Amino acid sequence: MMTRSRPAAGAASPLRTAALLVGVVFLVVGVLGFIPGVTTNYDAMKFAEHHSGAELFGVFQVSVLHNIVHLLFGVAGIAMSRSAPTARTFLVGGGVIYLVLWLYGLLIDLDSDANFVPVNSADNWLHFGLGLAMLLMGLLLAGPRRPRG
Repeated sequence: MMTRSRPAAGAASPLRTAALLVGVVFLVVGVLGFIPGVTTNYDAMKFAEHHSGAELFGVFQVSVLHNIVHLLFGVAGIAMSRSAPTARTFLVGGGVIYLVLWLYGLLIDLDSDANFVPVNSADNWLHFGLGLAMLLMGLLLAGPRRPRG
């Protein structure tokens, strides 16, 4: 008769692995946003306003604040990947935050002072895809919720 072995307490789950990978990607993107060449018009980068002319990969508008947010999300993802409950919180919570950021980008005038992050159309749709992907990973990779006894 075969018995099913349980993973060790510290073993990585798909949920934890996803949170770690998303965190690493955010960290890398945050660093890349500060590298001239990878970020075009680097000399036009502002701290936080819609006039920041810098674009990561020549597509995604960035600012110092935008890059710092990516770095913070990266650190949070890596730190929160240490346990399944915190990994789920990072993915679901981060997904919701990025979906709200997508809505924000759709609703504001991109040429107004309300665009302090800043975002452009490419950022908006990236935020939508990222938010949806994070939310789905957090919900689907968590598996069924078991009551604690």
